[in-house]
Amino acid sequence: MTERNQEANYTNLSKQAVGSLMMALQKSLLEQSDIVPVLEGFKMVNSPEGLVVLNPPIVKFNEETNHNFDVAPEEVNRPIDPFESRVD
Repeated sequence: MTERNQEANYTNLSKQAVGSLMMALQKSLLEQSDIVPVLEGFKMVNSPEGLVVLNPPIVKFNEETNHNFDVAPEEVNRPIDPFESRVD
């Protein structure tokens, strides 16, 4: 019996894919919903930076989350960009 020499091909998540994963988690927590369908629905492609999610989730604030998290009125219903720089 001979052993086959197999190389393992691997890739990493890109920073964009990690951000997409974090947004899926945030969306799941805010909506108190199951994260599995969102993760199963990810369409990914390999790039030089690693896996990239082609359909990242969008998290929107509404009146309820505005009240619960003390969000400024101009931030209500504005999609969150996980890569936008914020100044505190």
